Parts: sequence; structure tokens; C-alpha cells
Amino acid sequence: MLFKDILGLVHIKKHLTQSADAGRIPHAQLFVGPEGCGTLPMALSYAQYVICQNKNGENTEGNEVCNLKSHSLSHPDIHFAFPVSNSDKIKSHAVSNHYMEEWRQFVKEQPYGNLFDWYQLIGTEKKQGQIGVDEAQDVVKKLALKSYEGGYKMMLIWMADKMNIAAANKLLKLIEEPPEKTVFILIAEDEEQIIQTIRSRCQIVHFPPLAENVIADALEEKGLSKEEASKIAHEANGNFNKALDLKNNDSEDLVFEKWFVQWVRSAFKAKGNKAAIHELILWGEEVAKTGRETQKKFLSYCLVVMRQAMLINYNARELAYLQIHVDGFQLEKFAPFVHENNILDITEELESAIYHIERNGNSKIILTDLSIKLTRLLHRKAA
Repeated sequence: MLFKDILGLVHIKKHLTQSADAGRIPHAQLFVGPEGCGTLPMALSYAQYVICQNKNGENTEGNEVCNLKSHSLSHPDIHFAFPVSNSDKIKSHAVSNHYMEEWRQFVKEQPYGNLFDWYQLIGTEKKQGQIGVDEAQDVVKKLALKSYEGGYKMMLIWMADKMNIAAANKLLKLIEEPPEKTVFILIAEDEEQIIQTIRSRCQIVHFPPLAENVIADALEEKGLSKEEASKIAHEANGNFNKALDLKNNDSEDLVFEKWFVQWVRSAFKAKGNKAAIHELILWGEEVAKTGRETQKKFLSYCLVVMRQAMLINYNARELAYLQIHVDGFQLEKFAPFVHENNILDITEELESAIYHIERNGNSKIILTDLSIKLTRLLHRKAA
């Protein structure tokens, strides 16, 4: 992938190319940005730029073979690590090397994709993937070898915030003092999840969400009208992955919308209504049947809806981008029930549910408890 293929982020491209051209390549960098902003495409382009000695984001004479190998993710000096878990394909001790075929497909088809997209591709969306100690040992082995072409070796760790403590501790010394001409690029959405000792050894590059006009232009190039492209770009809120999902009517948010509407409607009816309480319990059982990653993503979606509703309630409509496409449900009518007297508690309960699900709590109990609490909070009066 070349820099010219990446949407927006001109200032970051300029920073990376100028520092590489000047020979100032940090041995460890951390690319941090929200979903769909282009951290992975940027890391791939940067690795190709350094390894193939490209200039100005273009192929240069004499390195066509290097660029071809990099583009197909088969260059022997560019290594990858990413979250995986055991599956029907790999029964135990799964590491990234076991999923390289799927990884090439993912990068080719969804370079702006998220972790959930990745888990769906490899068939592990009902499990929680991680970068574990087996992966860390594999990284150590790979980087102990000499560079195949005598230049730099690059190690790209995608979703480094999913690295567990054992793996992080094993890689700490290597990241601090890597072999000569070895570069680590860690990619993360939540840098706070990466242990401080690793963060302190990395040069951090923060990525902003993509500009609305950049996403709109990219969607127009894919055949959408200017009006439709602008509408989707606004709703995507800087997330090109979500924009593509909305364009293809393939967003998991469409399922989450239905769950959310069913949930809050039952919660409104549940005050003093045994039948509605039973509906909430059945709802919790239904959502609990899905994988933990799906549950966490849904609850994160609920957090976004609640925050958007409060913005609308307080007349900050220009900051609200979310659309709910379920017939008969209007976010504007729901918004007055989210206010200063309950938003902090709602947020706390949702975040607590995500925390406990992530730690393998009983999903059915967690979601039922959350539903009952939500019923009380939505009926709380504003000041």
C-alpha cells in the first residue's frame, strides 16, 4: 500500500516520509486512533516506504519487486502480529502465522476494518481474541533472524491494546532495545490499555477521525451521488469503515438498532408491569446467546446512542450524527429521557457491563441486571 492510496491525514504522511527520508526512524512507534481513521493502512504504507526505499509515496525505479511483495503482504522483512484465538482451524496455541491467509484477505478487502470484522472473517466472533504469550515468543523468534534483504525489519502489531500482560512483559525488553534496523509499529484504538512501560518506549502518533469531506469524496468515487455520500459521511462521524458498511447496508449497527429499540421500549413499559419485565429477561437471554465480542460492541453502541440523545436534549443538534433507522422510533422523542440526572449513571452501568462481560461474567445475569437498572434510570425525572 502506498501513501497516495490513504484517505486524508496529509500531515501524518508528511511527518512520516520526512523523518524516514532524513534517516530518523524511531525504533518503536505507536499509532493511536479511532476505528476507521486509517491507522492500519498508514502503518502498511510506512513499512513499505521504509523497506522499499520509496520516495514521495511512489514506486521508485529498481524496487518494483519489493513493492509487489509488500503490497501482497508477503515481504520477508515485514512481520505481523494481531489478536487471534483458537478455532476449528487451530485447536490450541493459535498465533498470527496460522491466520496469514485470512489476514491478507482482510487487508485487501477491509483495510479500514475493525476487530469485530476480523473475528467474523476468521470465525471467532463468539470468542475474545488476544495477543498472548505464544504470539510474543513468535515475535521474538522472527526478529532474532537477520534481515532477508539486508535492510530494515518491520514488526506491525495491530490492535496492540489487546496484548495481555504476559505478552507485553515478554516483549518489553525487545521493544526497548531491538536488534539493529528493527522497527516496531504498534497500532491501537485505546492506548490506555497498553502498559505504561511499553507506551513510554514508543513515539506516539495520534490520528484524528477522518474529515467528513474526505469520506464523502471517497464515497463519490465509489459511485454514490453527492447528496447520498454527504449524508453517509456525516453519519459515519470520521469512520470510513462505518461509511462503507452504511453504503453496503452491511453495518452491524443495523442489528444493534433493533436490539436497542426493543430494549428501551420494554424498559419504558416495565415500571409496575410484570409482562414487560418478562420481555426484558427474554431480551437479555437472546442477546446473551451471541458472542462476547458482539455483546461488548452492542453495549458500546448503546453508550454512543445515550450520549447522542443527551446532545439532542440539550439542543446541540449540530454535534449529533447518529441515525436510527427502525420504523416508529425517533431519537428526538427519546432524547428528553436522557439528561443530567441519569446520564452519568447510565454510562457507568453500561461500562460496568462491558467490563464484566470482558472478564467472562455470566452474560445473561449481567444483561438482565443492566435492563432492570436501565428501567429505573430512564424513569428518573430531570432536574
